[in-house]
Amino acid sequence: MTRKQELIAVAQIKVREGGYNNFSFRELAKEVGIKSASVHYHFPTKEDLGAEVAKQYTDAFMNALGEPKAISDAGNDPIIAFATLFKSSLHQDKQMCLCGLLGAEADILPDLVRGEVKHFFKRTLLWLEQAYSHSKQPNTLDAKQLAIQTISVLEGAMMISIVNEDNSIFDSAIEGLIKG
Repeated sequence: MTRKQELIAVAQIKVREGGYNNFSFRELAKEVGIKSASVHYHFPTKEDLGAEVAKQYTDAFMNALGEPKAISDAGNDPIIAFATLFKSSLHQDKQMCLCGLLGAEADILPDLVRGEVKHFFKRTLLWLEQAYSHSKQPNTLDAKQLAIQTISVLEGAMMISIVNEDNSIFDSAIEGLIKG
């Protein structure tokens, strides 16, 4: 892992633990074992680093999902695969979706970071729309409405579960989601 990748990884952890304002370049430098000026070498501003963290999170999330049609062609339901990715983040990492957390802070985010968070939601909504066209679950709503409802349920249930320190809240929300 390069120093730049280390900085992104540490910043991602910090953001997921406490939001965009939960880290400084000085703290990151100390954790990675470099001088603060070296952080600025890789990322001139905190906004640049925050945007890169959100971008890489989005790319990793989408790569972990794969394509909805491929999931469906393999005999699996893409909606369940999507919900399961959120569930593993909550149960294993014990953390919110990074872009969901940043989305809640949208009004205080710098433009570049807000743009990357917006991009996450555009990509996930498009993925979900495609997924609903391949889903085996019957539903009377159109794919766009279902995509919005799905991401809303997952992000909201994740937040409520974390606040209450009770993953069963999320699990109950998923049950309703995946049963249609």
